[in-house]
Amino acid sequence: MTPDSHLLIVDDDERIRGLLQKFLVRNGFWVTAARDAEHARRVLSGLEFDMLVLDVMMPGEDGIALTKALREGGVTTPVLLLTARGETEDRISGLEAGADDYLAKPFEPKELLLRINAILRRMPQTEPDAAAKVLSLGPIRYDVERGEMWRGDDLVRLTATESQLMRIFSAQTGEPMSRTKLVEDLGRDRGQAQERAVDVQITRLRRKIEQDPKQPRYLQTVRGAGYMLVTD
Repeated sequence: MTPDSHLLIVDDDERIRGLLQKFLVRNGFWVTAARDAEHARRVLSGLEFDMLVLDVMMPGEDGIALTKALREGGVTTPVLLLTARGETEDRISGLEAGADDYLAKPFEPKELLLRINAILRRMPQTEPDAAAKVLSLGPIRYDVERGEMWRGDDLVRLTATESQLMRIFSAQTGEPMSRTKLVEDLGRDRGQAQERAVDVQITRLRRKIEQDPKQPRYLQTVRGAGYMLVTD
């Protein structure tokens, strides 16, 4: 866990909101709580957070819609969705909207803590002593040391999971990475649903890298082997 990480918990159930806040504070986090998406937007307009924990099923704007709107607005803060829906399709919808992970209700508080810490660990960490290395992907430049992606003078905003995927691929450019290996390196549980979730994240990342995401030049699919990052 990053020391003094500040979390925003958004849940319309006052009891659950209070329990989560107390539990996370006991485990070393700064925690702010909001009762719905509208309340969360007001809080976000004045504060920066290390992570957002959003309930999916809220009156008005739900957690998935809020996640999508934040991503479209350029917010890259990691998002963990809490959902009572167990179906894979609903979880995939959350990832497609830009969430970094999801946790189905009911859950053990310890599992929530593990998921939060895993996501925070995936955020790029700058290593001052590391040798500078920049990958060229057509008009895109990826600074490996800083975990930053640039298109000309414009910073390309990456989510925590997208940043982690770039870190994984940049360490082994030109080498295929299996979906199973990517799931493991992302710190996820094994399973077909998680491999499918990786596919969703790859699709999102391609939209930021490729001129034509449907015919990828740099983040290629290697038949029978997984995915591979190819540089210029």
